[in-house]
Amino acid sequence: MNSSPGLACRVIRASETYDGKQGLTYFSGIAAENVGSKGICMHLLAIPPGGRAKAHLHENHETAVYVLDGETVTLFGERLENCIRSSAGDIVYIPAGVPHLPINLSDKPASAVIARTDPNEQESVVLLPELEKFAEKAIESLKQQAAAQGRNSTKNPL
Repeated sequence: MNSSPGLACRVIRASETYDGKQGLTYFSGIAAENVGSKGICMHLLAIPPGGRAKAHLHENHETAVYVLDGETVTLFGERLENCIRSSAGDIVYIPAGVPHLPINLSDKPASAVIARTDPNEQESVVLLPELEKFAEKAIESLKQQAAAQGRNSTKNPL
């Protein structure tokens, strides 16, 4: 059997990390930078309790997130006015160009596998500092809702 020169299957051990523009630490994975991928980037992300990304978008590239452990909230939209909640086993789709930011409002770590159609780890990331004021307001509102629900229920509001 012949194989193409320079093409080989690779295993990446998720032991090295890098700090992303979004303000979170990622475990190295599949990317153009380390395996020469042409159309995909995939890595692991752990969000500590209370952690969150900066508001950002990925120009011209879609994102899929598979939540491994924990619970997250993702704010999204032109003013981060929308909110989705995800937990272990959920798959989240983020269209290209949609402003968003994930948050871990729980007291336990959350982890996920993230795949994007951009083979470069950080190239398509566009920070949106003008949305941070909307993020802070939305996060405070979510915390207040969680506290109010916590007083009326033993069920985790997230």
